[in-house]
Amino acid sequence: MLFDFQSFIEELREKEDKKQIVEKYETLFGTIQGGIKDQQRFTEYLTKFPFQEYLTPDELEDDFDWDILQKLVLGSFSSDYELKKDDKKKGFDLFIAVKSGDQSVVKTVSELWSFQILRLYEIYIEEQINLHILMHEDEDEKKALTAEREMRLKKRNAVMETMDRAEKAAAAHKEQEEKLGDLMGQL
Repeated sequence: MLFDFQSFIEELREKEDKKQIVEKYETLFGTIQGGIKDQQRFTEYLTKFPFQEYLTPDELEDDFDWDILQKLVLGSFSSDYELKKDDKKKGFDLFIAVKSGDQSVVKTVSELWSFQILRLYEIYIEEQINLHILMHEDEDEKKALTAEREMRLKKRNAVMETMDRAEKAAAAHKEQEEKLGDLMGQL
């Protein structure tokens, strides 16, 4: 895998403008050990997002943990997303929308380069660390962040239910067409 969680944490420790994030986190919760899936913020929140297969760059298929990336995107407060079926490519595209000031950028994961994907991991993990710290420092922030998390989970579940209904409807429609074709063939 191209992204190494512990190496990223070490990079944060070495950067003058970022090391206080790790120091503050470790003061509150202890030394950051293990991989990303071992982290409390991952197990408490991000694991609740069900995985949906999506299109990724072919040449990078084995280079990243796409499940983790999707969970980071879906759980992020700093960007929006959409999973949209692409019938031509026979799969779902994961669109990521980021707004900064007056500018807005929308990209699909399948069109990103490896350095862009690495940067997404870094941005989203740093965001999750900061939010986890904030939740434990301020009770009002904890309530607001918990509400935002719940809203994002509800949104994801609603999207999954809608996608499931659409797939069932499409399958039923296809079955009806096949039965109609069989009947027409019998005439």
